[in-house]
Amino acid sequence: MNAMKSALLVLPALVACALALPGSQALAASSAPAVSTAGSSSVTYSSAILYGDVNAKGLPTDYYFQYGTTEAYGAQTPLAPAGNGTLTVKLSQAVTGLLPVTLYHYRVVAVNAAGSAVGHDRTFKTAIVPLSVQIAGVPNPVTFGDPFFVEGNLSGTGAANHEVVLQANPFPYLAGFKNVGNPELSNATGGFSFPYVGLLENAQLRVVTVGKPVVVSPVVVEGVAVRVTFHVHATRRHGFVRLYGTVMPAEPGALVGFQLLRPGRSVNEGGTDVKALSASVSRFSRVVHVRHRGLYRALIQVRDGSHVSAYSPPILIR
Repeated sequence: MNAMKSALLVLPALVACALALPGSQALAASSAPAVSTAGSSSVTYSSAILYGDVNAKGLPTDYYFQYGTTEAYGAQTPLAPAGNGTLTVKLSQAVTGLLPVTLYHYRVVAVNAAGSAVGHDRTFKTAIVPLSVQIAGVPNPVTFGDPFFVEGNLSGTGAANHEVVLQANPFPYLAGFKNVGNPELSNATGGFSFPYVGLLENAQLRVVTVGKPVVVSPVVVEGVAVRVTFHVHATRRHGFVRLYGTVMPAEPGALVGFQLLRPGRSVNEGGTDVKALSASVSRFSRVVHVRHRGLYRALIQVRDGSHVSAYSPPILIR
């Protein structure tokens, strides 16, 4: 009887202990996450990847990074899941839209139902914006004998008041690039303009920075269009006129097409070829039957690669 009473007294205690155990485990698991701010990588002039260590302590946990130019931060990454495990995991997020050559502060923050945790402050510095150069010939092509400009812009960190120099490699593009004139300074916004007088044939052009870092623009081919004069002279035959003109520089053998200009199109009205006249000038001439009055022009088709084709100014045939 005494043994039975002892067993009956122990049983409620065991039951109470068994009922209390799950509650204590849940209490132990219900802890705020643990975090540690880790390093950064892939830092450019406008972006970086930030790392942090997060232990969710068994509860569904989210995390984010705070970042900014001071320890007040001011910006943060989107909320992202960190899981519900009990082991520390390394997590990361990318930040973009940053300022170049700037010191940034950042830290990781994690949140779950039991509370939040904040990592310690760390820093990284963004890189400079790499210099780059873009250029264009204005106009392109340029008529033989006319001046033109090589205009462009230097962009990136240090683009203002930076020396740049124009280089040319004339047709047939075998001599290599050589400086043209003196270097110039870019303006406060990185812009520059090189005047070019006396380009005799098509040329490859580029602009190069002076000093380090050496940055080279893409190559632009500046075309030199032949200069064409165009005239009309009456003949003794009714309805026939002589169309004639000159081409500079001399392009003997080039084809000439006479065109009647119509709204939105041109109509071929015959042609001829260019004949030698001197070392610097060639000519063309042909008597044609004018069936329609109106504006005419001559198209000189150049195919030797040293110059580009060009139209004459139009003339009115009444």
